[in-house]
Amino acid sequence: MVDFVVVGGGIVGLAVARELLARHPGAELVVREAAPDVGAEQTGHNSGVVHAGIYYAPGSLKARLCVEGARLLYEYCEARGIPARKTGKLIVALDRDELPRLEELERRGRANGVPGLRRLSGEELREIEPHAAGIAALHSPETGVVDFRAVARALREDVEAAGGRVLTSSPVTEDEVARGLGARTAVFCAGHAADRLAVAAGASPDPRIVPFRGAFLRVTGEQAGLVRSMIYPVPDPSLPFLGVHLTRRIDGELVAGPTALLVPRARSLAWPGTWRLMRRWWRTGVAELRRAASRRAYAREVARYVPAIDAGALEPAFSGLRAQALGRDGRLVDDFVVSETPGALHVRNAPSPAATSALALARLIVDRVERQ
Repeated sequence: MVDFVVVGGGIVGLAVARELLARHPGAELVVREAAPDVGAEQTGHNSGVVHAGIYYAPGSLKARLCVEGARLLYEYCEARGIPARKTGKLIVALDRDELPRLEELERRGRANGVPGLRRLSGEELREIEPHAAGIAALHSPETGVVDFRAVARALREDVEAAGGRVLTSSPVTEDEVARGLGARTAVFCAGHAADRLAVAAGASPDPRIVPFRGAFLRVTGEQAGLVRSMIYPVPDPSLPFLGVHLTRRIDGELVAGPTALLVPRARSLAWPGTWRLMRRWWRTGVAELRRAASRRAYAREVARYVPAIDAGALEPAFSGLRAQALGRDGRLVDDFVVSETPGALHVRNAPSPAATSALALARLIVDRVERQ
């Protein structure tokens, strides 16, 4: 029997494994990842943004762990020689109707201790992004970009250097979970399988993980030079998604996205919360379908923020599946959720900003392992 098994070789699972070995030198630890490589799922299919902690309700785990996690991530990247760039980000209000929500974001950001946050007029925001539309903005200079998959590979190296084993192409079954995985303690950072494996360990089926597909488009040609850093919309506070935005990635590529399409899988459709969600947000779902099906519709959304970008400059880039927890009542869970069963901890919800927060989230998880 080994001391620890960590299920999931994404950035959160690897950060947890690294933290466990740092606190328990010589412990026998195994990471099991279903994919052929670490960081192959959510970790490697996102815009690569290091979030500063603006959006999240003060006092929530997301708020605390994102601010702390960003600081730890930048320090880790510097120590390991991983390129990370603080490009800054603008959250842009297009009209007066969006100003109250922008003010609420500013309040949250300041309450969360986001460094350097400042309010800009329309003229001031165009000093940073000359081609952007908008009447006001929040500027977050500490928001940055990194290749999270490169971070995951570095974490794997740390785990293996400390004596841990990382097994890829090693999926975990419900039967193995019921038998205890041959470990004194198991930590599940299993993404899309989080709820299924938690239930196998005796946890509640609520919340259920439902997948949302996010597709990104690449901005090409001369229009790719129209954005210097990042331009984000003022998001709908009722949804845990940030809307279609423009990001200059760490490799210099400019991408637009993502969409947020609920993927109609059998397990999701069997969950009562899915139908309640669809009844409540069907108009939003129709708008997302329209953007996903029509590049011109997608381009119109992008052009609201940078009018000079048109459909001819957009081409498919990449897509990924976000593992989002959904309650039986139809509400999307808007915070990190970590629960326990005997001998195990389960990360039941860890969407964005989980990659930014990974090192801080790992500390919280290992604290709970030690208390257990």
